[in-house]
Amino acid sequence: MEKLLDHLYVVIAVVLLFGGTIFVHEFGHFIVALWRRMRVEAFAIGFGPKIWSTTRRGIEYSIRWIPAGGFVKLPQMLTSDALEGATDHGQPIPPAPPASKILVAIAGPLMNVIFAFVVATIIYFVGLPMLVNPSIIGHVDPDSDEYAQGIREGDRVVEVDGRKVTTWQDVHEITILSRHSELPVVIEHDGEHLTCQLKTRISEELGLKMLNLEPRDHPEVIEVMDGGAGQEAGLQKGDVVLSFAGVPIASRDQFIKLIKGRPDEPSAMVVNRNGEETPLTIKPKKMPDGEGLIGVIVGNTTVSVYEVMRPGPTPWAQVWGVWDKTIRTLSALFHSKETGVGAKDLTGPLGILAMLGAWVKTDYRLALSFLVLLNVNLAILNLLPVPVLDGGHVL
Repeated sequence: MEKLLDHLYVVIAVVLLFGGTIFVHEFGHFIVALWRRMRVEAFAIGFGPKIWSTTRRGIEYSIRWIPAGGFVKLPQMLTSDALEGATDHGQPIPPAPPASKILVAIAGPLMNVIFAFVVATIIYFVGLPMLVNPSIIGHVDPDSDEYAQGIREGDRVVEVDGRKVTTWQDVHEITILSRHSELPVVIEHDGEHLTCQLKTRISEELGLKMLNLEPRDHPEVIEVMDGGAGQEAGLQKGDVVLSFAGVPIASRDQFIKLIKGRPDEPSAMVVNRNGEETPLTIKPKKMPDGEGLIGVIVGNTTVSVYEVMRPGPTPWAQVWGVWDKTIRTLSALFHSKETGVGAKDLTGPLGILAMLGAWVKTDYRLALSFLVLLNVNLAILNLLPVPVLDGGHVL
């Protein structure tokens, strides 16, 4: 019963938050259309069959069964008959002045921006959980170009392509959206700043550009294979590898490379198991290619740690940050040949709802932060000069 109530809470919250975004947008069109004395035939909360309706001053107001936003029916603007129904053309409709059509068109996106500021103000007062993922560098291959330029484990990335960074999310985002395959990167090394020119690589997992730098993170045992060296040594799922053969482990790739280089060699290993350091001895089995193998699947530790920032970021910082990120994403899409970012990397409506639901389950403040992003995105996308969007009406 408790699980059912949790699911119900998430569904209701997602519908209200997403629906509120659409409703605010349509209300902007509606209120400005009335102000400009344009003809309004209907204003609805929700979609689908009507639950209730009434007509006042020639405008049909209705509440409908699908509570996912709403619509306003403006015969003097382009409409969507699929959502709003066909317009009654029994009476001639005078054309609206261009200024009125432009004002009505931009009113929807403007209301979304205003709504984003309102939500961002709430976040400012209640605080915002921030992911703790500092841009500290893990293992650096001694044979790599990064090592040759002076980068070492424990250094911190402070700037990428001219933009300040504090987390690995910042680093990845700027790298992915950049149009260049080689980026200026500022590293903090022993208290001093070191500027490097680093080449990017294509991530096998994401198919997007990444720097050849690894976060400092201990690998975690995901699965232990039957009959492998890992099982014989007593490794268990969930163990976090701290050291191997006397070498502190700072990344998954470093761990794998050390294993491959020690076939048939007994090696001391320390893992964190349920909060306690546990010493083990493991002997990687020699494979036909001469490399060592221990028979476990490892990944980077997956625990996300958040710290609440209170007060939260200022409303302006939140909205401007999303606005800037959205513009850079659109620029990356338009220059996909250089960035590698394409339509395949975008999230559709169902994906957006799923993400919103995930944030609702995690923390309502993160859901509100996503709502700021959603509203600013909707405002910018609707202003694009595409016929079916508000920007098309402006043109």
